[in-house]
Amino acid sequence: MKNVLKEVLDGLMWRYRERVPEVGDIIRAMVDEKVIAGGEEIENDHIAFRSLGVPFLGIASLEKVFLHLGWVRRDAYHFPAKKLDAYWYAPPEPRYPRIFLSELRVGDLSPGTQELIRRYTGGLTEDPVNGLDLSDASAIDRFLHSSSWELPSLADYEALQAESEYAAWVIYNRYYLNHFTVSVHNLPAGYSTVASFNEFLERHGFRLNDSGGKIKTSPDGLLLQSSTVAGLVEAGFAGGVKKMIPGSYVEFAERRVLPQFAGWPAEKIGREQRREGFEAGNADKIFESTFLSQTGKG
Repeated sequence: MKNVLKEVLDGLMWRYRERVPEVGDIIRAMVDEKVIAGGEEIENDHIAFRSLGVPFLGIASLEKVFLHLGWVRRDAYHFPAKKLDAYWYAPPEPRYPRIFLSELRVGDLSPGTQELIRRYTGGLTEDPVNGLDLSDASAIDRFLHSSSWELPSLADYEALQAESEYAAWVIYNRYYLNHFTVSVHNLPAGYSTVASFNEFLERHGFRLNDSGGKIKTSPDGLLLQSSTVAGLVEAGFAGGVKKMIPGSYVEFAERRVLPQFAGWPAEKIGREQRREGFEAGNADKIFESTFLSQTGKG
């Protein structure tokens, strides 16, 4: 099962790196400044997927893949303004990333937008994951990078975008990896906080999501996050129409040591001694890394 798990993660990451050139650019900048010797030294804090909460899709469907591979569902999160729900999943071993799955509460949208989404997804009569061999990494990889509905028209994409940018992102991008996350607290001094790493990123010309501030901080002060703004990718819509739209982005997380372990030597500090889980207030603003309010800035 470990080989299947690794192959699935590798498939996700190489396609993600292809679509998000900033990943390679950030790694090269880190190597140039001798922060790391190579990308393999980066700890991936978590990866994230977006989905639509309609019959046979959404979290209830997608999580089956990762539960089978050993992840364990943990806390629930809710985002009333964005009409989203989410869970995070703990990995089978600390060397693997956490997973954050979110879904759009389609039933909370306007009737016209609900109808538009169901025009694409309504043809499903069963959960597509039920037909997958979840011990076959290639089958999982194909599923995560193919579509359960037809290619949208640009008009439909823009109609969705007017009410829910999240909905528009999913209708086109499907289960493509939304982001991966650098664990900055494991980097060398001078780069091991979100504040110092943000300075490094901006020094090298990377643009940060500033919704709610460039650093998003949990109320307990133990989870700090930031992210780049999603780059634009050329999207091909039905009828051969093309348009540049937001793709995926890169996130950065600093999980501080829990108070009860504050006196421990650095070499004994692992994941279990640091702040775990996520924070709805942070995630709410990170979602906006693909929104026009961020991608449309000069």
